[in-house]
Amino acid sequence: MSENKWVVYIVRCTDDTLYTGITNNLDKRLQAHDDGIGAKYTKSRGPVELVYREMATDRSAASKREYVIKRLSRAQKMELVGGSDPKNIRSSP
Repeated sequence: MSENKWVVYIVRCTDDTLYTGITNNLDKRLQAHDDGIGAKYTKSRGPVELVYREMATDRSAASKREYVIKRLSRAQKMELVGGSDPKNIRSSP
């Protein structure tokens, strides 16, 4: 059984809102968001732009980190993603 690599990610939607999620296949998940099938929230707000990603040890750790990030204020999330420059995709180990 192969080990899945889980990622917590934040995308910026076209209306400048932020969406946080988890996945074990980031490229496929981002494409799903852009295709309007990734999440109900992003369905009408795409295409999305990846602004932050953080590796997690497993699904449980990713879910717990997602929970923490989703409870941050917008200002705190903007600080986490590195401000408003969409070309500055932040990664955390």
